[in-house]
Amino acid sequence: MGRDLPHNTDAEEGVLASILRDTSSDVITACISSKIREDYFFKPAHRIMYSAMLALYNQKREIDEIVLAEYLNSRNALSDVGGVVEISRIAGRIETPAHFQEWLGIIREKYFLRTLIRACYDAIEGAYQNEGGIDYFIEGVEEKILGISQDRVGDTVRKADEPDQVDAAVARINSLIKNKGQMMGVPTGFTQLDELMGGLHPNEMIVIAGRPGTGKTSIALNIAERALFGVNPVPTLIFSLEMLAEQLHQRIIASRARIDQHALSRGMLKKESIADINATAKELKNAPLWIDDTAGISILEMRAKARRLNQQLGGKLGLVVVDYLQLLRGSDPNLPREQEVAEISRGMKAMSKELRAPVIVLAQLNRDSEKETRAPRASDLRESGSIEQDADAILLLSRQRKSASDDEATSNSQWLIRAELAKQRNGPTGVATLLFNRNYTRYENYSLRDDVNI
Repeated sequence: MGRDLPHNTDAEEGVLASILRDTSSDVITACISSKIREDYFFKPAHRIMYSAMLALYNQKREIDEIVLAEYLNSRNALSDVGGVVEISRIAGRIETPAHFQEWLGIIREKYFLRTLIRACYDAIEGAYQNEGGIDYFIEGVEEKILGISQDRVGDTVRKADEPDQVDAAVARINSLIKNKGQMMGVPTGFTQLDELMGGLHPNEMIVIAGRPGTGKTSIALNIAERALFGVNPVPTLIFSLEMLAEQLHQRIIASRARIDQHALSRGMLKKESIADINATAKELKNAPLWIDDTAGISILEMRAKARRLNQQLGGKLGLVVVDYLQLLRGSDPNLPREQEVAEISRGMKAMSKELRAPVIVLAQLNRDSEKETRAPRASDLRESGSIEQDADAILLLSRQRKSASDDEATSNSQWLIRAELAKQRNGPTGVATLLFNRNYTRYENYSLRDDVNI
């Protein structure tokens, strides 16, 4: 053609380096989802490397410089890409894969430009040499251009008559009618909340937010406990960025066995309490519960771990709890914190859709509601308004005081908690009243009775 075709080797190397640097497989998964093939890469050596990476991914093997070099060497293709030195050079071109989507977009753009140029060149040559009917020739050119356009747009637009579209929706509606009044999601264990929400549903991100001391971790553990020890135990994964796994296990055991946390910390327990602890611990050992207590984990690492566990369980992971959102890291530490939290929030929502499971995300509220002595609002969520936007449901916890002088520092062991369902994408909003037993760090259904000293 006389001129170099459009290409950007820097972007190609950026994507290849991102795949090598990414320990979570999110980059190559995104490439596959975007239908990036080896011919999207202009440079032959890059095509060979990318093809090898796809093969390693399909074999469920880790992708790094050493594994890639060994794989290529075993197929006598290492020298074709420039050897180990070239692989190491490419891998060292970036510090973080945070911008791989930008580079991926450049690769796609250059590929489609090259494809379009070739199609137009073929059309010009065909026009000079055409010996058949003009209608057939024009139809052939149109098919080529349409093929490029369809490849560029992709097939995420689905026709309504596909089996998994309308039929799935009708099946769900029929199930709701058949099981009239029955819980369709994962029960929370709290009557008023379950009446409002109908349980926790797949593909949903549920944010539970409150100020420190309102028992966010406690209510999340109580919901997880209900899921684990129900009639049909729900495999549950908890990401604890604040507490160690053994501390969470202790909290769950003491709460379920109704052991006073203060007495437990001093070892002042009765014999019957010890028996209850042993029985509950045995019960917990057999529960389908997984806990990851990695501190400072990133959203990409979290999604990768959840995805891996879900694959091991055959897609049966039924509930994920994250304690808590503001302790997570984004993919790029150089971003402003508000943008970082927005990325984390989007990642949480994407994780719920990917796993087809409800994801409970605990979050902190700012001090505005305390300063203005009012009930908290969804807009009080700290650091990012995108949390409010991404969440399917938002539950705001605050203490119900009997009077303006009722200070939080009171020694009462039981608090009334106002649990406001401030947002629900697929249902009504409303307010539930729960009882927080601080001695047992346990939330319970509340009903007016004489033996409760609040």
